Amino acid sequence: MPLSETENGFSGGEGGGEADAIVQTCVLGSFSERGETTALISSLPEVHGDLGPRESTTERFLVIMNRYQEQPHLLDPHLEWMLNMILDFIRSEKSPPSLVHLCFKFLYVICKVRGYKIFMQLFPHEVADVQPVLDLMSRQDPSDSETWETRYMLLLWLSMTCLIPFDLSRLDGHLESDGGKAREPIMDRILAIAKSYLVVSDSARNAASVLVSKFVTRPDVKQKRLGDFLDWNLATISQTNDQSLRNIVVLDGALQSLVNICAHTQASPAVLQCLEKKHLSESSEAMLRKLGVKLTQRLGLTFLKPRLAAWRYQRGNRSLAANLSMSQSAADSTGATSEVETKEQEEDYDIPEEVETVIEHLLLGLKDKETIVRWSAAKGIGRVTGRLPKELADEVVGSVLDCFSFQETDNAWHGGCLALAELGRRGLLLPSRLTDVVPLIIKSLIYEEKRGACSVGSNVRDAACYVCWSFARAYEPKELKPFVTQIASRNISGTFPHGIDILTTADYYAVGNLNNCYLNISVYIAGFPEYTKSMIDHLVAMKINHWDGMIRELATKALHNLTPQVPDYMAATVLPQLLKMAVGIDLHGRHGAIQACGQITHALYKVGLQTNRTVVDMISPECVDALKNIHQMVSLMRPAICSLIEKLSLSKMPFKNDPIITGWQWIIDDTIKTLHLAALVSALSALCEEYYQASPGQADPQMQDALVSQYTEGLNNPQMLTRCGSALALGCLPKFMIHGKLKQVCLKCLRQLCAETQKEGTFTEARRDAITSVAQVSVKAGACAEGSPDSTLCSANVDEVYGTLLSSMVDYTTDSRGDVGAWVREAAMTSLKDVTMLVASSAPEILSADMVKCMMCCLAQQSAEKIDRYRAHAGTIFLHLLHSTDPVVPHIPHREELLGIFPIETTTTLNWNAPSHAFKYIAQLLGLFEYQYHTLLGLTVSVGGITESTVHFSSQSLFDHLKLIQSDSAALGQFGETLLRIFRDNLHNDRVSVSFLKMLNQILANSCFEIFTMQENHPFCVDLLALCKEFKKSKDISKLRACISVLCGLIQFQGEVRKKVLSQLLLLLCHSFPVIRKTTASQMYEMLLTYDDVVDPEVLDDAMTLLSDTNWESDLATVRPHRNQLCDWLGVPRPQPVTKVTI
Repeated sequence: MPLSETENGFSGGEGGGEADAIVQTCVLGSFSERGETTALISSLPEVHGDLGPRESTTERFLVIMNRYQEQPHLLDPHLEWMLNMILDFIRSEKSPPSLVHLCFKFLYVICKVRGYKIFMQLFPHEVADVQPVLDLMSRQDPSDSETWETRYMLLLWLSMTCLIPFDLSRLDGHLESDGGKAREPIMDRILAIAKSYLVVSDSARNAASVLVSKFVTRPDVKQKRLGDFLDWNLATISQTNDQSLRNIVVLDGALQSLVNICAHTQASPAVLQCLEKKHLSESSEAMLRKLGVKLTQRLGLTFLKPRLAAWRYQRGNRSLAANLSMSQSAADSTGATSEVETKEQEEDYDIPEEVETVIEHLLLGLKDKETIVRWSAAKGIGRVTGRLPKELADEVVGSVLDCFSFQETDNAWHGGCLALAELGRRGLLLPSRLTDVVPLIIKSLIYEEKRGACSVGSNVRDAACYVCWSFARAYEPKELKPFVTQIASRNISGTFPHGIDILTTADYYAVGNLNNCYLNISVYIAGFPEYTKSMIDHLVAMKINHWDGMIRELATKALHNLTPQVPDYMAATVLPQLLKMAVGIDLHGRHGAIQACGQITHALYKVGLQTNRTVVDMISPECVDALKNIHQMVSLMRPAICSLIEKLSLSKMPFKNDPIITGWQWIIDDTIKTLHLAALVSALSALCEEYYQASPGQADPQMQDALVSQYTEGLNNPQMLTRCGSALALGCLPKFMIHGKLKQVCLKCLRQLCAETQKEGTFTEARRDAITSVAQVSVKAGACAEGSPDSTLCSANVDEVYGTLLSSMVDYTTDSRGDVGAWVREAAMTSLKDVTMLVASSAPEILSADMVKCMMCCLAQQSAEKIDRYRAHAGTIFLHLLHSTDPVVPHIPHREELLGIFPIETTTTLNWNAPSHAFKYIAQLLGLFEYQYHTLLGLTVSVGGITESTVHFSSQSLFDHLKLIQSDSAALGQFGETLLRIFRDNLHNDRVSVSFLKMLNQILANSCFEIFTMQENHPFCVDLLALCKEFKKSKDISKLRACISVLCGLIQFQGEVRKKVLSQLLLLLCHSFPVIRKTTASQMYEMLLTYDDVVDPEVLDDAMTLLSDTNWESDLATVRPHRNQLCDWLGVPRPQPVTKVTI
């Protein structure tokens, strides 16, 4: 049976595996927001002057436009009317500058989505537009960072107006102005603007380079100004270094302008010479290196005639499906040009010397450390090669193949793959070269280079896949046929065996999940004989020794799943190979090989069960001996050895009474002291099951006593890991090993460990593991009402087991790592569920009502607390116990009411992790008396917490409940009594008391006890005030602040209690902490604003002025008279200072 994700601890999530996720795509059919977009643009004159509406309008427009980022062509029918609407505002003389800038911001958003090359063509470019656009551009401030979109769009608009088919000198008219001062010609003005914006640091620099390319390549400007501009540009490049940000910006603008100019006109060799002297390939800036490569390839193209190479391979169709299905006759009819015609076309074609320099720079760019540079170089190689004669082009291909050397870095391999893909895609890689190229591509498909604790090469493998894709588009099937077998073992395509079937199953989303890819898809593909052995060999050669431990583990499990396909190949070829790797020098390979040996052996055992053969019948004696001795040769590889011990034990290897078992036991016992491993307990459990039974179901007495004694003693070891390992070891022992030892193992040692360490607040991890083991031991022992307390869970010991688990539910130990007690609580919740389900099914009579009530109340409390993970865990278990029908858990308090609150569908639909969903259910438990105290206690830390979402939704749910009982004095009185009980029980528990005061402040602020305020000196307020007085000597600032807020809230109660509340507040006005005095004054000021009946109206203004104007952070001697004045106004006796008596 193949290993699955869940079996191996690689669960894909709550609702199932990721492999089953339904991927939904959103393909838009048209631009559907025309009406809203029109309204937004029309509203620009109204919103431009108001910051709030302006930002909301702009944000909404951005949201609409960004929807079309992947399908911008849908905007094409609407671009013109949007542009015209906005330009109407821009051209209007009544439009203020703020509206003009906002309009250009909208234009930029559209331009960004559709692309400037398409959008700029829509700008009006009549003769009448030149002067207004130029004037508007001249009025812009290049240093204004808020209006860069305006300058960007104006430069693009200006570049379009430069396309008018008239000499620009005709637009100058008379160059003398009215004042007799000469005006600057339009040609010079545009060139000056372009130069000035080539050196700015914002996006206007990119638009300026577009303007330059359009402007200086005009016939009239080219004749008069191109030479001077190139001289200025080359001088700028030569005199500027890349050592400062300012110089980098200048270089970027100069290079961009040259790149765009070379796309429209012939360049001088002087440009190439300038580039060579600049050595841009050595720059630390990736963008400068990319521009250098791009400019080099553009220069190379200007040196060569613009033509298609006659010798290139005819690609056929651009459609992949059509290309693969093209008939042989069609391929022959569209073949390459004959050799005679090719030679005639190339006879009188001389290649300039500069081309060699260009190609050299491009080949160097293929090895750059940045992908954008390598990609630009690869495209340049493809474009330049397409204009070369066949012989020179072949030399270029040979130079590209030199990148695939193991002396080269992964950057060179990646660049080489990109270049080969470009050459193949353009038909420049002739079929005769495939014998040299395909082996290199196969190596690239599995390329991986280790670097310390990681590896590089994923980009090389991706690029190699791109090469394979380009080859499938470029070549006829007959050309690829000799190489199909080689490539198919590494890559799948429509040309290869079962390619379409495999691609349908192993699509992008399926292989994106590693667990699904290794454990499921690998089995499906290996079901095709062409791929079985090559896949196994790939796992052994490349994945077993991978640097990532998770990949190694998945690879070993994949080998386990693939073993049934070819068991003989695994036993005769793969296993001996892995046994040699297991004692090699590569630690990663050694670790993976040991685990793989165990997995394959176990898989062979399963195969043998179906064919009535044992493992030793299937593998050679040499392999058996090697498996026995691995642990002696690689004893330090503990996780892998433990996994091997487990798998060999499960495979029932004939090693009983063999000295090897003692060696294995020693490794397990030694590992317990140093490592916390899941594989460790699995190995011990499997070892005991197979080799420590004297007879079926009966333990070897000597080994039983030795192991139980050893592990129970380990529970008292001063080392944390030894305690954890010993606890886990006791929990994983099989039933026959703990028979007759239950009292010693569970009720004494594990219980003692939990009780003592919880009291001391130490060994939290050991306590967590001990709680888990208590449940494991109990479940294995089984439950029987009249059974022996030393062998089974019965009426004599069930109270002690539940007592241990329930006491762990209130473990709130904290240290520097935070609430580490949550680990124990989580383990206790799981253990309670496991033990309860066991007892309810086997001996429900030993479950007392008090026991079940306490358990359900503790779960209710945990499901109301603030940490999402543990709230979800508690809530899930609560619903599991409530809705369990086989068995039914007896004595659950308020079962019928609970079923009404939590119907059966909530077990799957209720998202406990989401506060917005969970608390509205939890708060309903406050109406059930048995659950009210614990639920409110859990809600206390949530409502008084610091996480905004948790505080919001928990308090909202609490207030919703209080509104329901607002008019029911009995229910509200009961709620008040519960509140006071929680306060008394946790008065000195800072975890609860501070949160309680915050929650109580919110309750009082929302007038939830308004019915009590009608009665003078209500007992609730009196008791609450008495409890608050306990904090007056506290030194905790947060606690004192929360207490002040509560006291101010209590002022709403009538009677003598109000005077007592005021007395406490006035005492705090002279607290020894200045911050407390200031906080008290501020809170009292707000209190008097809210409750204006507290003080006589005649002195209200004076009291509030005194509270607000006094510096309460001054020394006590200064503030005490002000406090005493307030006492007189409020009718409260002045506090008398207590004289300290010195003895």
